[in-house]
Amino acid sequence: MSLRVLVIDNYDSFTYNLVQLLAELGARVEVFRNDAIDGEGVEARDPDAVVLSPGPCTPHEAGCSMEVVRRLDARRPLLGVCLGHQAIAAALGGRVVRGPEPVHGMASAVFHDGTGLLAGLPSPLEAGRYHSLVVDPASLPPELEACAWTADGLIMGLRHRHRPVYGLQFHPESVLTPQGRDILQQFLAIAGRLQAERRRVQPRPTPPGPQGRPAAVPAAADPQAVPAGSSPRVEEGS
Repeated sequence: MSLRVLVIDNYDSFTYNLVQLLAELGARVEVFRNDAIDGEGVEARDPDAVVLSPGPCTPHEAGCSMEVVRRLDARRPLLGVCLGHQAIAAALGGRVVRGPEPVHGMASAVFHDGTGLLAGLPSPLEAGRYHSLVVDPASLPPELEACAWTADGLIMGLRHRHRPVYGLQFHPESVLTPQGRDILQQFLAIAGRLQAERRRVQPRPTPPGPQGRPAAVPAAADPQAVPAGSSPRVEEGS
């Protein structure tokens, strides 16, 4: 059975690149704008995993994103990309600050500890960056740890110590991140294992009616409508 992934769209042009790539990897994807649903609504949709998209604003301006981080069931994986990564840190008590310089469409070497979503991948790996804000490493709460960084020490990845929560400052869906598909595949693999564990404990309940209105998903976001081996479209992100 396909994994059900709920994507919070933070009004970014990269969101549907993520949606299409997740669909190509076999997920059934549902998209909500960040002001069209809240944490309770996300819980009611009963997804197998949640993704917080990139976006052009700060975490405190990203609609329900920080609430979702705080409320999400510890058995459901959460991935934050760029702004979503920053929202994870801010929601749990970290500080998001301006980086040394804005980067937009830059491929950087990202070093990592080889765990979580980055297990088995080369270090450094090449990753596409589109951001002006970063998570302040001195402000990380005890439950979060940095797992990826640039040569000059900017945090490029976060991992929760006790929950399946992951943040990536870089864009795995970008053509500037050659291993991006592998990273998202590992996220879905974690979601699949946790889905199987939940079902052994109890069957999935029938979800109640919609809590919020999903954004229109283009045909390419339907996994059955994505041709095998096709590549996600490329758009310039914020």
